[in-house]
Amino acid sequence: MQRADDTLSRAKIGDQTAFAELVREHQAMVFSLAHYFSRDRATAEDLAQEVFIHLYQNLASIESPAHLKFWLRRVTGHRCIDHARKHKMRLVNVDDAPEPVASADFGDSLMTAALRRIVATLPEKPRLVVTLRYQEDLDPTEIAELLEMPLNTVKSHLRRSLVILREKVTRCMGEVKV
Repeated sequence: MQRADDTLSRAKIGDQTAFAELVREHQAMVFSLAHYFSRDRATAEDLAQEVFIHLYQNLASIESPAHLKFWLRRVTGHRCIDHARKHKMRLVNVDDAPEPVASADFGDSLMTAALRRIVATLPEKPRLVVTLRYQEDLDPTEIAELLEMPLNTVKSHLRRSLVILREKVTRCMGEVKV
């Protein structure tokens, strides 16, 4: 923890090497959130770059390594939603979305392409809530704080999203068994 505090302190006073260390330490998390949300590598790279430029411009406001991680998740989530709105990502009604075909090998079922496609059919905010909950392993209270959203709204998004995802996965599994 002392090393992280030291790196952050050095970066805040203009040490470019320390800032590069912060980027290296957190780039996988930021890219992963952006990629999982956008489902496009180039878009995720652009979003991650925007997030780290924003971090550089706001480094003085970061209070601790824990605050930095929280801040990066929040900014990444907001940038993803802003990008989706700006580029008017075509959202498909869940009922109209094509059913993905799941492979027989489910190694890590959460990470399968089929499940990613199903999660991608969720609207922007619920999709981000599900991603933060199950990819980043944040509890609903942390998500509410991160997204500046009431806790009950987070819980509602999770509840509704899980119902939708269960139905889609059940239909998908039913097609595989036939």
